[in-house]
Amino acid sequence: MILSNISILNYKNIADAELVFSPNINCFIGDNGEGKTNLLDAVYFLSFTHSMFSNIDSQMMRHGSDFFMLKGSYLHDDGETSEEVYAGMKRGVKKQFKRNNKAYKRLSEHIGLVPLIIVSPDDVMLVGGGSEERRKLLDIVISQYDNTYIDYLVRYNKALQQRNALLKMDEEPDETLLMLWEEEMAVNGEEVYKRRNDFVERFIPVFNDIYTRISGEKEEVSLKYISHCQRGRLLDVIQRDRLRDRAVGYSLHGIHRDDLEMLIGGYPMRREGSQGQTKTYVIALKLAQFGFLRSTESRTTPLLLLDDIFDKLDSQRVENIINIVSSDDFGQIFITDTNRDHLDRILASSQSDYKIFKVKDGAFS
Repeated sequence: MILSNISILNYKNIADAELVFSPNINCFIGDNGEGKTNLLDAVYFLSFTHSMFSNIDSQMMRHGSDFFMLKGSYLHDDGETSEEVYAGMKRGVKKQFKRNNKAYKRLSEHIGLVPLIIVSPDDVMLVGGGSEERRKLLDIVISQYDNTYIDYLVRYNKALQQRNALLKMDEEPDETLLMLWEEEMAVNGEEVYKRRNDFVERFIPVFNDIYTRISGEKEEVSLKYISHCQRGRLLDVIQRDRLRDRAVGYSLHGIHRDDLEMLIGGYPMRREGSQGQTKTYVIALKLAQFGFLRSTESRTTPLLLLDDIFDKLDSQRVENIINIVSSDDFGQIFITDTNRDHLDRILASSQSDYKIFKVKDGAFS
C-alpha cells in the first residue's frame, strides 16, 4: 500500500498541511518537538482509527481548535486501485471515519485495510514494561490480517468486565450469571489463544532471522508465549480459582494475563540485555512484523514508519538496519531523525526515489 498524499488540519501542533509523498522513502528532519512524530501519528491514525499515544480523540485537537481532520489517498500494490480514508472530529461530537466517502458501521472493519508497522523509542517498553504492552503487540499485528480476531477479543473483554463486576459485589453473586460470563470468557478466550499461538509459532523464525542480520550473529534470542490456556480447558482454569478471584475482586486467570517472554542467551532480556541489545531486540520485533504481514493472504505491503530509531545503537547495527530497510523487501518508508547523517546514509544505500521534508513548529517544507 502506498500513501500518495495526506491532508491535515488542527492535528496536535500541525495547523494545516498538504503533503505529497514519494512512493519509496520519505524523510523528516527537525529538532525534537517540532512535529515529526505528530505527522507519523496522523498516518497511524488513518490506519488504526486512533492515535498511537491515546484513545481519547479530543486530545488530538490542536490547542485552541474545536476540530481536527485527516484525509489520506492510497494506492494498492496493483498500482491501479485507489482508496480515500477520512477521519474527523468536532469537539463534543462523535468521531467520523470514512472509506471512499462511506462511513463505517464499526471502526473495527477498517483495521487491516492499510497495514502499518511503526518503530519508535517507546518500543523499549515491550521489554521493560508490563505484559499489557506485549499483548498489545500481538493484538495490533493479528488484527491486521485476521478480521475475526478483534470480535473475539472484544467479546472476551466484555465478559471479563461483567465477571469482575460480579466478583466485586458485597453480596454473593448469582452463580448462574457468573457461569454464563465464565463460559463466554472461555469460548472467546480460546479463539484468541489459538490465533495468538499460531502467530507466535510462525513469527519466531522471521524474528530470529531479522535479529541475526541486525546484530551480526552476535547474540542468540528467542520468544516464548505464555498463556493460562496451556494449562487445560480455559473454562476449567477460570473456575478452578473462583473463590480466590472472589476474595481479590477480579479474575486472576484468562487470556488477559497472556505474556510474551523475551529472552537473550536463554535469560530474560529485561534483566540481561544492554541498551543496544534491547533496542536491537525491539527493532527486530517490528521489522519482523513487517515481513510477517507482507506474507499473509492479503499480500498487501505495509507502510513502515521509523521514528528516531538509531539512538543507542553502535555504527555497525545502524549500518545493518539501513541495509535491511533499503532493500527491495520494503515498500513505502517514513523516517524521522534529528541527525541528517543517518538519513544521508540510508539514501546513499538506496537506489529508490525519495523526498526530504524539513519540519519546524508543525510546518513542512
